[in-house]
Amino acid sequence: MYDTEKCVELVKLRAHEMRRKQEKKAIYGLSMLCMVLFASFVGMIGAMTGQFGQLRIREMYGSMLLHEDAGGYVLVGVIAFVAAVVITLSCIRYSEKSKKNRCRDMEKKDSGKD
Repeated sequence: MYDTEKCVELVKLRAHEMRRKQEKKAIYGLSMLCMVLFASFVGMIGAMTGQFGQLRIREMYGSMLLHEDAGGYVLVGVIAFVAAVVITLSCIRYSEKSKKNRCRDMEKKDSGKD
């Protein structure tokens, strides 16, 4: 039989594995969602340009950007992308810091019990 410390260590290890598995499942789901959204976006562009039967993405994309007032839309798109990247990086850093703080708090709590 295992002693208490070994049991606690095994439980923590299993909990970490389960959390990691859940995170992987969420990442795969979000990746599939992105692919579906991209495919629907390509289909929407094809339907709007009337060339749905023969998708020529490079030609359609270029013609959309060269349209009269497309400069503002491109600028808004670039700004939205940069904002999304900044928000994502901020969330990742916050998550990492909170994990470190939780680990530090748990270590302090465990060392205080001894």
